[in-house]
Amino acid sequence: MNGEPATEALRSLLAEPRAAAILAAFRQAGVEARIVGGAVRDAVMGRPPGDIDIATPMAPPKVAELVRRQGWKAVPTGIEHGTITVVIDGSPYEVTTLRRDVETDGRRAVVAFTDDFRVDALRRDFTLNALSLSDDGVVHDYATGLADARAGVIRFVGEPETRIREDYLRILRFFRFRASHGRGAPDAAALAACAQLGTGMAQLSRERVRQELVKLLTAPEAADAVSGMASIGIWDQILPGFPVDVAAFMRWTELDAALPGGRDAMSALAALAPAAPAKALADCLRLSRAEAALLERVRAHGKLACDAASEPRLLREAVYRIGAEAFPSVLRSAAAIAALPPAAAATVLDATGPLLAAPPRSPFRSADAAALGIPAGPRMGIVLKSAEAQWIAAGLPTDKPTTAGILRKAATASAD
Repeated sequence: MNGEPATEALRSLLAEPRAAAILAAFRQAGVEARIVGGAVRDAVMGRPPGDIDIATPMAPPKVAELVRRQGWKAVPTGIEHGTITVVIDGSPYEVTTLRRDVETDGRRAVVAFTDDFRVDALRRDFTLNALSLSDDGVVHDYATGLADARAGVIRFVGEPETRIREDYLRILRFFRFRASHGRGAPDAAALAACAQLGTGMAQLSRERVRQELVKLLTAPEAADAVSGMASIGIWDQILPGFPVDVAAFMRWTELDAALPGGRDAMSALAALAPAAPAKALADCLRLSRAEAALLERVRAHGKLACDAASEPRLLREAVYRIGAEAFPSVLRSAAAIAALPPAAAATVLDATGPLLAAPPRSPFRSADAAALGIPAGPRMGIVLKSAEAQWIAAGLPTDKPTTAGILRKAATASAD
């Protein structure tokens, strides 16, 4: 279907002031421009639209020239693929020249520019992502995208095998969109193609895999997607060498629904691959230091967080070792791995509420050790570490006489 009038939700995209200004600038220049992709898809599905992206047949240098004439900033963020980021009042809008594929190798595409919106739409991955909205309020649909978006069907544009061979990341994107936008049973042809061509994912960069995986694990229907991927062996390609525990991940989704707070991809990942060493998993997916640190906390202190459900005296130690900010995420992962009931995990989280607001801190400082005659250097480090261990064993007391006594004891022991 092509040329369907826009709904109120779609017309609201055209009313967005900065996007409207960009479309008007192209119209005044005598060149068509349309809103494309995710914003159109989400508006059709009744979801709040995200970033508003725009496509035009105008060549990138002329796009940049037009943008600057309007007094806006033009940033060549993806100039080799025809993308100029237009910055208006600090807000970015991607404007991309219409493209056609010249060559693909399963990882990247060599493109050429075109003036045909249909050609550009039909090179996209899924039908619901191939929609465009022109500034006259008309939705252009070249691939059953409207019907599929309304039904929550994730279907490849054209032959699934062809789309996947162009870029094997589309396998992971299929399941990611199933988790975020899909409803009902998966498209049979798409699922069969993903199963047949899954080994092609081995050639993908780990950074691209990580980016899609993070979005998948935090999507509303991640449990269904994770299970579907396991059924056709996709996890062997995404996390080679790391066994995936679908049951633990299912428990994580239940805990996530039962406990307050937003979804955290690293917490989900820790539950999904519970036997994977933190560093190896972080290296596999090129995780950031902060992400890797959370995985390490789950592995090192997750059991302590769960034990606090039956031994409340351990709460202070658990929060201290894990850190207040990371504690809820670590608890979710560890509880899922240990099959801790959601009610028990909720009890732990409730009990730690005051501690998370004012977490325990080590009472020992270098100046305190120096006051006892301990010189700066290795010995001071040994004293402070010993004092911390004794303080934790004593239940993390807060009164100064007790903590001072612990430090003196550690200092005396270091002299022996």
